[in-house]
Amino acid sequence: MNNYHSGHFAELLALLSLFFKGYVPVRRNYVTGRGTHAGEVDLIVRQKRTLVFVEVKKRTTQELAAYAVQPKQQERIRRAAEGFLARHPQYQNFDVRFDVVLVSFPLNLHHIKNAF
Repeated sequence: MNNYHSGHFAELLALLSLFFKGYVPVRRNYVTGRGTHAGEVDLIVRQKRTLVFVEVKKRTTQELAAYAVQPKQQERIRRAAEGFLARHPQYQNFDVRFDVVLVSFPLNLHHIKNAF
């Protein structure tokens, strides 16, 4: 399995994990401003009145996965979230949160709420 496929597999595992915790999927791989470096969000889920923008990081260890969410990437995710909210007014009154799901193999997932 190459990095592209294992990354999508990690996103699917993260989505399933969140689903079983009571999160409702809203969107996968949301991209705003294609070609402008505006941003991309791996998963958007909601739980009650909270909209959660989730970055999924797959690495060989949990530590490497956590280190991979750098400030520059966090800013792109924030911009993508702003773009999503601007295009989907039904979520304007939701609380917003940014989470990270760290994935390492063999199958170790760690969900960090309010990661940034």
